[in-house]
Amino acid sequence: MTRRVDRSAGGTRRPTGLRSVAGQVFLFQVLIALLIVVAAALALVIQGQRDAERDARNRTLAVATSLAHAPGMAAALRSPDPTTALQPLAKGARHGSGVDFIAILAPDGVRVADTDPTLIGLRAPGDITRARAGESFTENFHGAPRDSVRALAPVRDAHGAVIGVVTSGIEVQTVGKSVEGRMPLLLTAAAGGVVLAVGGAGLVSTRLRRQTHGLGPAEMTRLKEHHEAVLHAVKEGVLIVAADGRLLLVNDEARRLLKLPADAERRHVRELGLEPGTAALLLSGRTATDEVHPAGDRLIAVNVRPTGDDAPDGGCVMTMRDTTELTALTGRAEVARGRLRLLYEAGTRIGTTLDVVRTAEELADVVVPRFSDHVTVELLDPVVRGEEPSGAYTRMRRVAVSGRGQGSPFQPVGDVIRFVVPGTPMAAALDAGRAVLRADLSETRDWRAQDPDGGELVLSQGMHSLLTAPLLARGVVLGLVNFWRGPDSPEPFGEEDLSFAEELAARAALAIDNARRFTREHSMAVSLQRSLLPQVLPEQNAVSVSYRYLPAQAGVGGDWFDVIPLPGARVALVVGDVVGHGVHAAATMGRLRTAVGNFSALDLPPDELLGHLDELLDRLGEENEPAPAAPEGGPAAGGTGEGGAGDGGSAGAGAGGTQRVTGATCLYVIYDPASGVCTMSSAGHPGPALVRPDGSVEFPSVPPGLPLGYGLGTRPFASVRMKLEPGSKLVLFTDGLVEDRTRDFDTGLALLRTALARPDRTPEQTCTDVLAELLFPVPSDDIALLVARTRRIDPERIAEWEVPDDPAEVSRVRNAAAERLADWGLEEIGFTAELVLSELITNAIRYGRPPVRVRLIHDRVLICEVSDGSSTSPHLRHAADTDEGGRGLFLVAQFAERWGTRYARRGKTIWAELPVSPGGPGGPGETGGIEASGVTPGLDPDTLDDLAG
Repeated sequence: MTRRVDRSAGGTRRPTGLRSVAGQVFLFQVLIALLIVVAAALALVIQGQRDAERDARNRTLAVATSLAHAPGMAAALRSPDPTTALQPLAKGARHGSGVDFIAILAPDGVRVADTDPTLIGLRAPGDITRARAGESFTENFHGAPRDSVRALAPVRDAHGAVIGVVTSGIEVQTVGKSVEGRMPLLLTAAAGGVVLAVGGAGLVSTRLRRQTHGLGPAEMTRLKEHHEAVLHAVKEGVLIVAADGRLLLVNDEARRLLKLPADAERRHVRELGLEPGTAALLLSGRTATDEVHPAGDRLIAVNVRPTGDDAPDGGCVMTMRDTTELTALTGRAEVARGRLRLLYEAGTRIGTTLDVVRTAEELADVVVPRFSDHVTVELLDPVVRGEEPSGAYTRMRRVAVSGRGQGSPFQPVGDVIRFVVPGTPMAAALDAGRAVLRADLSETRDWRAQDPDGGELVLSQGMHSLLTAPLLARGVVLGLVNFWRGPDSPEPFGEEDLSFAEELAARAALAIDNARRFTREHSMAVSLQRSLLPQVLPEQNAVSVSYRYLPAQAGVGGDWFDVIPLPGARVALVVGDVVGHGVHAAATMGRLRTAVGNFSALDLPPDELLGHLDELLDRLGEENEPAPAAPEGGPAAGGTGEGGAGDGGSAGAGAGGTQRVTGATCLYVIYDPASGVCTMSSAGHPGPALVRPDGSVEFPSVPPGLPLGYGLGTRPFASVRMKLEPGSKLVLFTDGLVEDRTRDFDTGLALLRTALARPDRTPEQTCTDVLAELLFPVPSDDIALLVARTRRIDPERIAEWEVPDDPAEVSRVRNAAAERLADWGLEEIGFTAELVLSELITNAIRYGRPPVRVRLIHDRVLICEVSDGSSTSPHLRHAADTDEGGRGLFLVAQFAERWGTRYARRGKTIWAELPVSPGGPGGPGETGGIEASGVTPGLDPDTLDDLAG
């Protein structure tokens, strides 16, 4: 048989096959069965041979005796020819008796008849003396012609004299054949016996294998040894009791706990001196779980289970443990678990806000009252401000105090704490860089000497133990934390508390240092962000504006807004959001705001302005892409050398090259107070909210467009025009106002609608309402909010004329304009206005194309606009003294505060703004520009028209 190895659950190698106890028992049983079967077979063979020989003896003797006493036998022997008389008789007797031969002998041993005729007349071998003496017998004959079993019987005459001998026999070979005839049956019986024996041995072996789990003798011996070792080594007592109450097994721990005698096993439970309740429980047969029983001066917790599932009265097993020792171990384990839980909570609760002072307060709140009754935290002043810790650490500022009860005996938050006495626990902790313990404060003279009054107050409040630990980050002292225990904790701090306090202080110091760094970077980013946002909104009459900007708690972003006055008394309202946070986003925002202001000066429609802004950001992104690696020893490709433009000075440059300009969203709105028309366009930014004068709120549908700077295609931006009622409010905002991790965009819009649905609120009040409703406790993104209430210019302050294509109409329009200026009370600037209008109308008629229109708007300034159907842009010239014309736009530039050209879908508008105060720039009181051009004051507008032409 081959050897097989089995693996049980646990990985132990268990021999099966012949190595196991079951396999060896099986082999022994098979060998014994084979031996028994072979022995039985041999016995049967021998017995068969003996039986065959005995049968042969009996048969031959019977044949010989019968033939010797056959009638006429004596007469035949005495006849002259006995052979003739007896030969037929011998042959006939042989065939009927089943013997191999029959011979009739004369007294001298000569055959007178024989079944083998060839032997007649020959002397028979062997000794026939006994037969001649008259005795019948059998014998094993060995000789010629062959070995045989033969019988000899004397033949007597009437007088009893022996006159011959009859012999009959069966050959030995014939006897063996009779035994061989029985062998098939014998072998069949032997094989059946072997089969039955092997089958029985297999059944026994299988049952034994299940009971021994296939273990070998060595394994069973080792298992028993291990069982004994484990049973007596465990710190839990074990008793096994039989059904009759006798103790079958007890381990050493049970002997110790129950104080059992050495000969306890095999004795009855009631003879062991156990407590009555314990003995009764063992004999009751019931199940028990963690029942407490006395055992001398101890209390033990016992568990009892029956040993048989189907026989509850078939004995039981009891386990027990000492609850006194277990309580001590449980107490220490519970303290350790509490410390681990406290450290885990400290990791999750300290440093949640990235605020230095709040982080110190979180440290104080975490440990009270679970570790100490009171906690005080002091930090260096630079750390509180977010700066690098510097200077002596003997002077700190208290930033957090926490404790049980109503009052506190410690100096309040904000006080400066000095550590001037070297031997105090605080000074010792700062010098050593590790926690220092003072289990009894009343014996700490140095601490009391530093502040006698304060020390007496602290001791009078019951403070008796102090553990102080420095707050160290990167090996630098940030501050100090002091743990105090008072009357609520009679047990003082111990040595095992030192390592815990140091671990707690280390975690808190890391959080404080992170908050300090964030405070510094956040302050820098906020300062940069606010410096790049509008400091003072420009003066204009189109809208009244209020705004709010709130930086994110986790980092300044790139949200911005702007209010830009445009020609024609119009105003542009802008709000945008740069992707990302930090200084780089703030710097990108400043660049975008500058670009928007520059493009607004071109007086472009909103969609065209966003298109130019997108191209600009794409171009800046390409310029700021990292340059390819320069060959060794040479400047970078495309660079201009050291200090050149190729240095990549863009904000937010990082390792490996300058960062690409970040993408952004933008909403650009132009409002015209003359017509009340609002035009808006969006580059991936949420549209505004519109609040009607009656308080109804709607969100106009603005095509979102693509964000700026991502290079997502050349798809043009779309714009929307709508007419607003006077007193309507436009609310522009960034997504940080309505959206956060805990609130989706649609929910935020619903809240915004609720906050805005209040009529008769000023823009300032509206900003307050919106933030009160939507502001998050800890904003995760910047918030920019711009509220603009629209106004309309009184139609009486607007004058319009259509000018036919005839130079002679110039004077008519000029005169009509003078009359309107007189109605507005602007006679003092009438000459300047007539001059500007003359020049602009003349140029439109001469160089433009119909229709020509003129519009005057009396706002903060006087706005003169002349429109025509040509898109040709006029250019300012500097005419020589001898030129007869070419001074028209030069005169306009001299007398106007500002002037420029605005293009429409068809044609253009040239505009000029004149101050309504006569002492303003370009007013009649300032004639220097005219004198410099050789123009004499006092000439009428017609003469000036001729000179300008």
